[in-house]
This record gives sequence, structure tokens and C-alpha cells, in this order.
Amino acid sequence: MHSPSITKPYKGYMLKLAKLLHYRGFHVTFVNSEFNHRRFLKSLGPNSVDDFPDFRFQTIPDGLPDSEADATIQNIPSLCDSMRKNFLAPFGNLLLKLNEAVSSNNSVGPPVTSIVSDGFMPFAITAAEELGLPIAVFFTLAAVGFMGCKQYPTLVEKGLPPPKDESYFTNGFLDKVIDWIPGEKAIRLRDLPASFQTTNPNDINFNFTLEAAVGVHKASAVVVHTFDALEPDVLDALSSMLPHIYAVGPLQLLLNQVPEDPLEAMGTKHVVYVNFGSLAVVTAQHLIEFGWGLANSKLPFFWVIRPDLVAGESVIFPPEFVAETMERGPITSWCPQEQVLNHPSVGGFLTHSGWNSTMESLSAGVPMLCCPLFGKQRTNCFYTCSEWDDVEKIVKEMIVGEKGKKMKNKAMEWKKLAEKATDPHGSSWTNLDNLVNRVLLRKG
Repeated sequence: MHSPSITKPYKGYMLKLAKLLHYRGFHVTFVNSEFNHRRFLKSLGPNSVDDFPDFRFQTIPDGLPDSEADATIQNIPSLCDSMRKNFLAPFGNLLLKLNEAVSSNNSVGPPVTSIVSDGFMPFAITAAEELGLPIAVFFTLAAVGFMGCKQYPTLVEKGLPPPKDESYFTNGFLDKVIDWIPGEKAIRLRDLPASFQTTNPNDINFNFTLEAAVGVHKASAVVVHTFDALEPDVLDALSSMLPHIYAVGPLQLLLNQVPEDPLEAMGTKHVVYVNFGSLAVVTAQHLIEFGWGLANSKLPFFWVIRPDLVAGESVIFPPEFVAETMERGPITSWCPQEQVLNHPSVGGFLTHSGWNSTMESLSAGVPMLCCPLFGKQRTNCFYTCSEWDDVEKIVKEMIVGEKGKKMKNKAMEWKKLAEKATDPHGSSWTNLDNLVNRVLLRKG
């Protein structure tokens, strides 16, 4: 059994799914673009692939100009456009080469029997069709976020996108309630993924999402990173549209069922963990003001600031901030997030509201304060919490206030449901079994 896995820039969760499939006996070839593979090695170190000794890593050309291919910060729209136009041929050729290597006895693995692809790569579905292979597409989104993306063709049919001009962003148009999306109640146009909010009918991000929504019906299976008890109404609605949809998550809890060395603990008591993900970009002023909110809370915090978090420049915090937070506010460029979230001293997570970070926090039973910055994070925030406006006030409330206690209790309830979904007889584990047996191992 051999399943190549091809992913977008945010590859961590595809690696987790690939590890689970490998545990189930699959040979894994992990396929990435040349740019993203270089970024992966630069971020985690040149020997990072050694953590996956049983995986084979392959790259395909980005199709980007040399100036962009050598950039340190990724231009997501350019990469998305390149995927749409340039990735089918090299990916198809790679699949053929993998099988040709088997025929000539030059392969270290079996022939390709199935494909697992990021859901926003419809070219992979075309490649699977051409080779007669089953393909599972993996959306690292909430089911509610995936449902929002899936409605793009219907929204276009109804003439809603794109708005005629930017006045529609402030004239109440985005407050229109959409009451016809199955499984979603009282969601507004503004709660849809950010790619919806464009006046350009040729917008790359909008059309990238639209094409994925159109192509998903051709996939053998759809995998969503969630679990049944978390989003039952939306998943039920999706099941009526896509019979082969599998809620498989939280992935880390599934991986915890696989024998591994336990993670080492770290941190101090009552820590506020702050991380805005791997793709968000903010201004230097925004970051410094945010830092002062943390400093003025007088609470200990652990803050991850990526080197490329601020567009085009490095951030230097004023000496007063450094003096105020030196003993209680370590800042780092990277950390093992799930290890930090699962440490008992972490009292809350100040997050960009990315769905995978949401799932990790939920898995650890840690309450969240959501600051959505882009993409589907607006939809995730709509689904998980209310907006916040003052860092100092809300951090204090989460850690030492009465509302914080209620948030913690609720987070622990969701943790128990997540654990139930991922135990050996739970819904997510059963869905993973069904994905393997009904789709990836299916002949013909």
C-alpha cells in the first residue's frame, strides 16, 4: 500500500495524517513544492526529515519566477495561482515515475495505490482520475469552515460575490444572514472565509476556493480535521452532500494512541500562551501595542514570534517593555505547540483562531481568546468565541476571573468529548478505519 501525500504550505497536519496512515501499514511518499520544502528545512533544520525515517520526500517545481521562488516570505496568492496552472503535469509525472521505478526494480516501495491530498489542490483529483486511483482530500478546517467554502458555487449562482464595490463592505451587505446553508444557523456573509470579501471577480484566493469547492465532489473521500461531537449538525449536513466524508481529529490525540515517547513538560504556573500561527503577518506597531497589553496584565506569558511575523522588518521592543516582562514573558521564534498547550501550567491560549490551533487547544482542555487575522479564521472565531478588544483586560479575566473559570470548565468538557472521539472505539478512530478500508484500500 503506497499513498503519496501532497500538501499546501501549512503541512504539519498532513504529516500527522501521513504518520497515522504509516502506522496502519502504508508506505508514504510526501510530496511538496520546491519552495515549501526549502522553507520546511530552513524552519526546522536540515536534518528535520530524519524525524520521518520511513517516509520518502519528493518535490515538484513551483512554477514561480526565480525572484519569488527564492523569497523568504511566501506570496500565498502567487503560489495558489501557480498550483492551479502548473502543478498537474509535474505531479502526474512524479506518480508515473514512482510506478516506473517499481516496474524496473529501482523502487524502495510498492506501487502507488492511492493518493491523499490537501483539499485545496483539485489538480490532484485530476491526476488520480487519470491513473484510476482513489483519492482522499484533506481539509485542515473546521467542518463549519469547509461548509462555508463549499457554498461558493451556490453563492455565485445567487449573485452575491463579488460585491460591486468596496462600499458593500461597510453598508450592511456583509451583515446579511444566510439562512439556507445546511447545519449553520444565523451565519452572516462576513463570517464566511475572507476570500469571499473581494470586489475582483478574478481574485486568485476566491477562485482558488471556488475551484476546490467544485472539484471536491469528484474525490473518493473527504477528510475534515474535526470530530463528530464537536460539529454534529454541520457534519450531518455534509454527509448528505458528500457520502464519503470522514471527521478525523484531533489528529494529535489519534497519534497519542500510537506508541511514542511522551512529550517533556515545560513552562511556569498560570502561563498565557500566545501564538499567531505560521502564516499571519502584522505591523510592527500592532505587535508592540499587543505586547504592552500582555505586559500590563502582570501575568506570566510565553509568546511565539516568528522571524517573518512582521512584514518587511524586524521588531525591536522598547527597553521599558523588556524590563517589565524579563522575568515573566519569554519570547521565542518557535516551540512545540502541543507540548506547551498540554502542560498543566498553561491557563489560556491567545490565538489567531486558526482551526488547527483551535483543535490543539481543545484537545488540551485550554480556553482560548481568539484574534482572527485572515482566511477561515473569521469563520472559526464566529464558531468558537466572541470578539475581544482589550488584551490586558481579557487576559486577566481568562486567568484569574470568574468567566475564566467557566471557560476552563467548558474547555475541559470539550477535551473529554475530543478524547472520546479519538479512543480506539470513538467516532474519529472509526472514521479513520472507514477511510482506509472503504476508500484507500478499495480496488478499481
